[in-house]
Amino acid sequence: MIVFHSLSYEKLGREIAACGAFPLGEVIVKRFPDGERYQRVASDVSGKDVALIGGTPTDADALEIYDLANGLVDSGARSLTLVIPFFGYATMERASKQGEVVTAKTRARLFSSIPVPGSGSRVMLVDLHTEGIPYYFEGGMRPVHVYATPIILQAVRALTKEDGSSGFVLACTDAGRAKWVESLANDLGVSASFVFKRRLDDRRTEVAAVSAAVQGKHVILYDDMVRTGGSLLGAARAYQQAGAARISAVATHGIFPEDSLERIQESGLIDQIVVTDTHPRALTLQSDYLRLFSVAGLLADKLRSAP
Repeated sequence: MIVFHSLSYEKLGREIAACGAFPLGEVIVKRFPDGERYQRVASDVSGKDVALIGGTPTDADALEIYDLANGLVDSGARSLTLVIPFFGYATMERASKQGEVVTAKTRARLFSSIPVPGSGSRVMLVDLHTEGIPYYFEGGMRPVHVYATPIILQAVRALTKEDGSSGFVLACTDAGRAKWVESLANDLGVSASFVFKRRLDDRRTEVAAVSAAVQGKHVILYDDMVRTGGSLLGAARAYQQAGAARISAVATHGIFPEDSLERIQESGLIDQIVVTDTHPRALTLQSDYLRLFSVAGLLADKLRSAP
């Protein structure tokens, strides 16, 4: 298998290739004066299995991997694995009002339109915000939902080295993540806690209750992704009021638009955040406060083992 990557996923693509001992493919990329992107597959992929690593943090990123995937198939690739560590558009994964465009579905349809090479195509998606998204892919594009559970467990254990098995509680920011948190807590042998929200209006919610005793304990909040951090901070305030001695956070996808990470840190509610490298924004922001765990080894294993 030959591994290719988009521009914003160069670091992760190279790490996946190194972990799996895969050769790296070469793509020549440049810009025309009007901003149009030029891409040329410079490696021979005829009759070979190829993997393309690239997420959808922006529409431009999504189109980049769509164009390149088409080019790889047109160049004679035997099979195509599209690895999307972060599949965006979670805000619009379903319609709640008449006429709303379900962007997650339209993007899945776009990727499904990539020609299918002779030995098939698949798309690997990491810790999706909604379990129904794989069903949006059509035709010959076979979706594979990759769970980053092993990496999340590593991250939690790294945060709790000195806590002991009874010294921390795994918690979630809303009921939508309850099953995930309960499963992770069972794997860790600790208690799980949930917050219950009450919606005040279209923009505001408040935490109405906390489900577990957290007095004097280290609370680790888990969510699949952190964007502005509003839900994270709301839950953290509730756990602080319930007597938590320390609050940390773990997430798969760290998006942190604009100054959101700075605002989370300045709140003083959360002492540290750990995320994976599925989103390029987290790479640029990593620090002593924001730690990163890589999914490269996990994805390399999936590329080696998945049929």
